Amino acid sequence: MEEFMGIFFNKNKEKRPTGKGKVISFLNQKGGVGKTTMAFNTAHALSMNGAKVLCIDMDPQANLSYLFGIENSTEDGRSIFQLLINSIRELSPLHRAALWTDCICKEGKIDILPAGQDLSGFELTVAGISGPRQLILKKFIEMNALKTVYDYIVIDGPPTLGLLVVNILCASDGALVPFRPDEFSYKGLTHFYKVLEDINDMEISNTPDVLAHIPNLMDSRRKQESEDLDMIAEHLGEDAVVVEPFMNKAQLVKGQSQKKSVFEFNSKEFLPLQNQFSEIAKIITDWKEQGQYE
Repeated sequence: MEEFMGIFFNKNKEKRPTGKGKVISFLNQKGGVGKTTMAFNTAHALSMNGAKVLCIDMDPQANLSYLFGIENSTEDGRSIFQLLINSIRELSPLHRAALWTDCICKEGKIDILPAGQDLSGFELTVAGISGPRQLILKKFIEMNALKTVYDYIVIDGPPTLGLLVVNILCASDGALVPFRPDEFSYKGLTHFYKVLEDINDMEISNTPDVLAHIPNLMDSRRKQESEDLDMIAEHLGEDAVVVEPFMNKAQLVKGQSQKKSVFEFNSKEFLPLQNQFSEIAKIITDWKEQGQYE
């Protein structure tokens, strides 16, 4: 796996044009690794630093939308699916009157474009269009100049490697990969990098920089998990960033059940998690600042 990963760690790539906003995605084809929780809390960490943040839920399960207190967004067409369809001229019979500003939901200082079950039909709906289906999300972001409005666009992706994820990767400037330290996650990471390699070979879009790999939901009582984590880190190679593991803590579950970020709790038991998510946000902001000076 290491031999074809160098191009994804800021090496041997054409420099991306400097822009104000950055698209950051949380991806892994394996479910149950905490992508949504990571995206939700990292968005709050970035917002607390003064950044203007838009979250886009690209998972038909709509768990990120749920954490923001949004349910049944598809009933009135206020979803990312309808906005993507509206952006495709060939699908004009399916268009509905909706601007992205109409579909924005606000949660504190964070804006979100919610998802719904209709997103599961995305691949079938766009199957017959003549334009590049892989670039629909990227063109939607460009068409609406979202990078000029927001400092960061945080995307939560589905646990697949289908067309939705390819769209997310083509639209992203940077990606973060949560994973559980086990053999199944190692296989998932291998497949993830193969998709990145395929996109790079197609030359239809720049591939995102992989900013960090995030070991999540670790159980300190299981020696095997520590061994698996060491094995995965070794295979990723020395250029890969693997952050301090997030342990399987009750605080994450409590925040999720109450639809609150870890930063909304004043208890000292949440302080370690707050520090960890602040560190993830720092990785992102440092990377963005570095890109502005290159």
